[in-house]
Amino acid sequence: MKYKIAFPPIENADKHGLLCVGGDLTVSNLLEAYTHGIFPWPIEENLPMTWFAPDPRGVLFFDQLRVSRSLQKVLNKNIFTVTFNMDFDFVIEACSQNPYRGDDTWITPELIAAYRELFHAGHAFSVETRLDGQVVGGLYGVCIGEFFAGESMFYLESNASKVALYSLVKHLKSRGVRWMDTQMQTPVTEAMGVCNISRKDYMLLLEQVDFSKSRSSFF
Repeated sequence: MKYKIAFPPIENADKHGLLCVGGDLTVSNLLEAYTHGIFPWPIEENLPMTWFAPDPRGVLFFDQLRVSRSLQKVLNKNIFTVTFNMDFDFVIEACSQNPYRGDDTWITPELIAAYRELFHAGHAFSVETRLDGQVVGGLYGVCIGEFFAGESMFYLESNASKVALYSLVKHLKSRGVRWMDTQMQTPVTEAMGVCNISRKDYMLLLEQVDFSKSRSSFF
């Protein structure tokens, strides 16, 4: 039997952002977590699930998106085509096996299974970057109403993951969405405009989100 998690207040998280340990990756638990500023991040595959609410928090405000000259050249050439929610399974599997991650990936089989369920429940999404019809890059994430969180990206061709992120931002911005959660800032996402904000400010942003809309409102 799987149980609903009663998450502690996010202020209880330690200096690394670790909030609590244990519990199941059910759709209801994932929805409860994300709508309260929490996300799962496995430390090791064979250990109990760990849940985080870090401070600071990575966020991409769409008006602050930065496009490098090299990426702009790729966009101008229309080398890739981009699709949404056409191959979620491929994208999340590719993210789990992305070569630049090495063997130490946090995208465990348990996590993959859980986010597949979340996708079929209408609360996850994928972006596919295609070259000659084949998926060569992309990203996946969580969508709950107007809330969007990017989870992971991958690429098999240079700039393919960046094109996916750029296309997602452009698409969501055209539908009135102003920002997305990236959980943490990385060198790649920082270069594209992701900034760190305090957990307190992040929660203020989250309070303004309408969680009631369906994924079909945006894709």
